[in-house]
Amino acid sequence: MKIVFMGTPEFSVPVLEALAARHEVVAVYCQPPRPAGRGKALRPSPVQVRAEALGLPVRHPASLKGAAEQAEFAALGADVAVVVAYGLILPRPVLEAPRFGCLNIHASLLPRWRGAAPVQRAIWAGDAETGVCIMQMEAGLDTGPVLLREALAIGANETSAELHDRLSGLGARLIVAALERLPALVPVAQHAEGVTYAAKIDKAEARIDWARPAEEIARQIRALSPFPGAWCDVAGERVKILRARPVAGAGVPGAVLGEFTVACGTGVLEVLEAQREGKRAMAAAEVLKGLVLPATLG
Repeated sequence: MKIVFMGTPEFSVPVLEALAARHEVVAVYCQPPRPAGRGKALRPSPVQVRAEALGLPVRHPASLKGAAEQAEFAALGADVAVVVAYGLILPRPVLEAPRFGCLNIHASLLPRWRGAAPVQRAIWAGDAETGVCIMQMEAGLDTGPVLLREALAIGANETSAELHDRLSGLGARLIVAALERLPALVPVAQHAEGVTYAAKIDKAEARIDWARPAEEIARQIRALSPFPGAWCDVAGERVKILRARPVAGAGVPGAVLGEFTVACGTGVLEVLEAQREGKRAMAAAEVLKGLVLPATLG
């Protein structure tokens, strides 16, 4: 099939590789290079880097709302567009241009967790499972009918980075299967009940509130590890907590009970891995070699 691929972050790369190995990818669309690093030099996205290594033509328009961009897209004559974490809204003329429309790989079991951060929100909410849906795109936000879906269990100690990698691989496998079965697949409308929205993670959400239950804080830490990283104030220094586990005990919320264990609103949290400002992630015991914890964390 002639495919237009539309994606930007690392999550999308395995999907691009799987499609390029089996189909004719006529163009790759991704977000434009962004300033990064101390020098603020323009850095291409992971998808652009991989597409160029594969010798595929890359386009990164700032918007697809203009008539010229839409005409260029339609002129590709694609059978289908595959979209995964692209980052731009697709106007109706783009959605309708390919012969079989645009298929989105969404990392949740729709209609649960429509929106920008389904992986993090599923972990944070304590969901037992998540998965991938291959969805026929329409004008609404992740509202289109589903062609294929597959669930997977969320590990009890799994971080968003670990779950991200498993879902990315599942998405690549599922889209290959979907394309092999087009146009015989029958789209199934999403249920009207059970809709939730996975809002983009706000930086203000990353600060740990020790008054919350230990189980909830542990989920917050896993959901935000490694980025942006749940953090707390340690004597004026922002320290990211990357891994932790609830343990038995009780105390005043925020009180350090020994080593790197902290009392919460309910229960106690044992920190297993943390990252100080300007330093690499380290095991808690290693962090404590150079950091004296105060009696109470902020």
